[in-house]
Amino acid sequence: MGLWVLLTWASLLLLSLAVICFLLYCGYIQHVHMKSDHIPGPPRDSFLFGHSSTIMKIAQNENEILYDQFLEWVKRYGPVIRINILHNVIILAVSPEAVKECLMSPKYQKDWFYDRMASMFGVRFLGKGLLSDRNYDHWHQQRRVIDPAFSKLYLIGLMAPFNENAEHLTQVLLEKADGKQVVKMHDLMNRLTLDIIAKVAFAMDLNCLEDEETPFPKAISLVMRGMVESRNPAAKFLLGKQAIIREVTESIRFLRETGKKCIEKRRRAIEEGDDVPDDILTQIFKGAALEKDFDPETLVDNFITFFIAGQETTANQLSFTVMELARNPPILEKAQAEVDEVIGAKRDLDYGDLGKLTYLSQVLKETLRLYPPAPGTSRELPEDLMIQGLKIPRKATIFLNSYIMARMEEYFDDPFTFNPDRFSPDAPKPNFTYFPFSLGPRSCIGRVFSQMEAKVVMAKLLQRFDIKLVEGQSFKILDTGTLRPLDGVICTLRQRTTKRALA
Repeated sequence: MGLWVLLTWASLLLLSLAVICFLLYCGYIQHVHMKSDHIPGPPRDSFLFGHSSTIMKIAQNENEILYDQFLEWVKRYGPVIRINILHNVIILAVSPEAVKECLMSPKYQKDWFYDRMASMFGVRFLGKGLLSDRNYDHWHQQRRVIDPAFSKLYLIGLMAPFNENAEHLTQVLLEKADGKQVVKMHDLMNRLTLDIIAKVAFAMDLNCLEDEETPFPKAISLVMRGMVESRNPAAKFLLGKQAIIREVTESIRFLRETGKKCIEKRRRAIEEGDDVPDDILTQIFKGAALEKDFDPETLVDNFITFFIAGQETTANQLSFTVMELARNPPILEKAQAEVDEVIGAKRDLDYGDLGKLTYLSQVLKETLRLYPPAPGTSRELPEDLMIQGLKIPRKATIFLNSYIMARMEEYFDDPFTFNPDRFSPDAPKPNFTYFPFSLGPRSCIGRVFSQMEAKVVMAKLLQRFDIKLVEGQSFKILDTGTLRPLDGVICTLRQRTTKRALA
């Protein structure tokens, strides 16, 4: 009897503590609300969960992307809106004033969102690599030592592998260019860009274009899906998510193990005095040697960061570019005419050719306007900030989104129309409304690298093929951590018969 009474009192005590903790948490949420409720925004789905229900519902529907809902909210409530997720307040600011203030100054550091990239479902993912490192000083040290790998001299030296791999793609496509065989361009672009980044950054020969059994494309797709699943903080506790979480974590471990093997091979070569390429991996080693309190896992972090970011975003941009050119025959013909004029029947492009392909540059920039693979970034406010006459409280997260701003008539005329002339040399510059590679000190280190790669690949495609989309595609966007074409850009190809095109 005494034991039963003791257990009863213990249960009541635990229940009371739980109730007190819950009430304290509710009080904290109310405190957060009071500091930000003056900022416009849609009604919360609930007091406790904020807008989480709406966000999760959209995230689970592959026919919708969250940024389209945010765009509707912006149209209704203005360019600065409040979004509540549990006790977190996210301020969506689609204002050039906010973009300039928060991205051009190093005092605004990356927020808690990037912790989900550092570690996913309890497994180290990008760790303290260049993309996910929230400590500005540590990031700056890494960036300074890796920058030489993206110098002009280094980039010019990449023309040979860019040409070689793009040529490999055209040879694969020539076997299918009968106007009948269906080609899923996004899949091929994924494999191509994987081959390129592995070779030029880490001296790895993956041959993904030929080897359909290679595990790398699937592993990357799974970890990108994991980034979407991890948006739900309760995902790891849901029975229905356990299988995908297990696949995601296994893929992360596979990629990190691949990185460790590649790094160890390079380490031995350096120690034994062998010649090593002056590539990204070598620069990472140089950075490691300069750091006093260096964590060896940071080597792997940066391997994974470059391996994934250097592949995923460029593959998506190339796929969207093919999609829009095929949807707009006059633009496709104009781009092909420029390629014919600049490179004619040459097999390989020179570095100097890239600067002459001005219209193709405009096409690639317009693709990034409508379909930025990495659509936004976020920062934590170290102090109160006034934006559009609204006081944003310190510690709030401010979310800046290039995808949304690209679809606003305030910034772009007829914003949903694909129009490369927006980026002609005499067109007005879209200051602080166009930032597919971010802006300021933490802008993407691989911007020039990726656009050189994209231009070489697209020039060869335009030189060799006429492209036609298979009917019935939705042209919708899939959010897998980056934005990609939902249907995969399904095409048929025919070899071009113009005098300048290669036979």
